[in-house]
Amino acid sequence: MKRWWAAIANSWNGIVACARSEAAFREEIVALVLAIPAAMVLAADPWKRALLLAPFVLLLVIELLNTAIEKLCDRITGEFDPAIGRVKDMGSAAIGVTLLATAAVWVFAVVDYVRM
Repeated sequence: MKRWWAAIANSWNGIVACARSEAAFREEIVALVLAIPAAMVLAADPWKRALLLAPFVLLLVIELLNTAIEKLCDRITGEFDPAIGRVKDMGSAAIGVTLLATAAVWVFAVVDYVRM
C-alpha cells in the first residue's frame, strides 16, 4: 500500500510539473473541463459520455509523455541536434494526431446530436 501512495504522489507531482511548465497542457485541462458538461448534453448514455471524454484523457496522457521527452532531450543537450529535433517533432506529431482524432469524435457527436 505504501508503494501505491508513493506512485500516486509521483504521478501528481508529474501532473503539477507539466501544468506549471506547459501552456498546452493547461489549455487541454481547460478543454477537458469544458467537455464534461458538453458530453452530458450531447450524450444520454454514460458509456457515450465516457467515449466523448476519453480522447481528451488520451490527449493529456500524450501531452505528458511529449513533455517528458522534450525535457529529457533538453537535459541531454542544449545545442541544436537534428536527431533530437526529429524526436521532438515526432512527439509534437503525436499531439497533433490526437487533437485531430479528438476533434473528429466531437464533430461526429455534434452532428449526431443536431440530427436528433
